[in-house]
Amino acid sequence: MILPGQHVRIVVATRPVDFRKGHNGLAALVHNELKSDPFTGTVFVFRSRRADRLKLVFWDGSGLVLVYKRLEENSFCWPEVRDGVMSLSIVQFEALFGGLDWRKIRALESRAPQGVE
Repeated sequence: MILPGQHVRIVVATRPVDFRKGHNGLAALVHNELKSDPFTGTVFVFRSRRADRLKLVFWDGSGLVLVYKRLEENSFCWPEVRDGVMSLSIVQFEALFGGLDWRKIRALESRAPQGVE
């Protein structure tokens, strides 16, 4: 899948959206409902009502990119439906996009080294 770099911010809209919306409709939703700027490079993830489809919209520097994915026999593991947004790490997002349970993905805790030998 083509995404901006590893350090991209990923924001998930927890409420289902009208899946007839395209680039402009989702960008307007990001601006008006999520109170965010759709042209920052942040990846915004939206779900369908049945949770078997998702759409991503993000600015790649030259235009809005819209990605659509439909699972054939399953549904995406989605956070509980509520108003608002949540953030995912790139690894959690890749699990979600792959149809896996992203909630089981945890980052390893590491601390900065004390010094160089």
